[in-house]
Amino acid sequence: MQVRKAITAACLAFSLGSVWAQADQARAAKIVSGSCFLCHGENGESSSEIFPKLAGQHANYIAKQLANFKSGQRKSTAMADMAARLSEDEMLALGQYFEGKSSDKETVKDVDLASVGHYIFHTGNRFSGVPACASCHGKAGLGSANLPRLAGQYASYIETQLKLFNQRDRTNDNAVMHSIVSKMTALEMAAVAEYISGK
Repeated sequence: MQVRKAITAACLAFSLGSVWAQADQARAAKIVSGSCFLCHGENGESSSEIFPKLAGQHANYIAKQLANFKSGQRKSTAMADMAARLSEDEMLALGQYFEGKSSDKETVKDVDLASVGHYIFHTGNRFSGVPACASCHGKAGLGSANLPRLAGQYASYIETQLKLFNQRDRTNDNAVMHSIVSKMTALEMAAVAEYISGK
């Protein structure tokens, strides 16, 4: 009898969890179609290189960035206003919504620059102390639940974020990025961004 009750309770919890997940995704789709799509596109493909692609990005990472925009830890007037209206559950639901979308890689515009980026991304620069980006972000640039997926992101967006880390205008993420980027030249930032955008 106890076993049957436990199985019934587990089935009910699974069923309710599935219904809540569907409701969360329906809510996320509604939020996206109401505001996110204007800059980031309906499927996270982004309408301009100014705005990051969100398709295929890790759900937890997106939720963290939204929470940081809401709290002011990450600066953006536009995103602060958007995030101010979101609950934690909605932030995670949006993350899961975009994580489930497929992302296309960018076409490399400067092959020579990307070659330099390939070297820095995978090997680093032992002469200046810049470590390999792949040591944290993975060889394919796919990151992890708490580190962003870089592969396929717009090169100009990645380069801008690296500069913001270097200028200490972006301080909401891993402090390790500040020490790494402080050793990178403008050429290395542009090269890494160009390389990983094509992955």
